[in-house]
Amino acid sequence: MDSLIIPPTNDSPEVKFDTTTYRFSIIGESRPENAGKFYDPIINWLTEFENILYWRKHEMKDNSSTVVFVFKLDYFNSTSAKHIMDILLMIKRFIGQGYKVNVEWQYDKYTEDMLDAGTEFSNMIGLNFKFVEIDVD
Repeated sequence: MDSLIIPPTNDSPEVKFDTTTYRFSIIGESRPENAGKFYDPIINWLTEFENILYWRKHEMKDNSSTVVFVFKLDYFNSTSAKHIMDILLMIKRFIGQGYKVNVEWQYDKYTEDMLDAGTEFSNMIGLNFKFVEIDVD
């Protein structure tokens, strides 16, 4: 399966789901005019990726790789929040199926909004995030 790479724009984040390293990141601002148009291909890709995880675990008997999802969002609007929630729910489903997945929520140490947002997502979904404070200066 090919990696998913979507370059950032002024209103959408960079998406880099690297299937060689199993490091998946969403970085930047998320306020696209049509959030569904932006996020639907990501959700579809993750659905296909779930099939790869299943195949590796059940056919190859290999469940050794850990997938790391990194969220480093500077801002997201309410419609993006719904789609981010959908991605996080998929991650929770992956974990529930026994796949090794970690969520890393990065936030600017000078902006508590994104820490609060990550904490809220974590609590609502029931996923443990690794919170990483970064210095954007």
